[in-house]
Amino acid sequence: MTIELTLPNMTCGHCVKTVTATAQRLDPAARVQTDLATHRVTIDSAAVGQAAFEAALAAEGYPAARSAGSTRT
Repeated sequence: MTIELTLPNMTCGHCVKTVTATAQRLDPAARVQTDLATHRVTIDSAAVGQAAFEAALAAEGYPAARSAGSTRT
């Protein structure tokens, strides 16, 4: 499943590392791509659903707004 989220609070390199680490803590096999300029993160995960990623990111200070291309399975 591919999850695309906008993270308005992701504003620096440290934020990118935190977002990536948080996603990979939930699913070590997840592929995480970030775009700091647009505040977007794309997560490819077969094991964890979107709600779990959103909750974990929000707990770290990165509340997510779903992007138009987001999918749920």
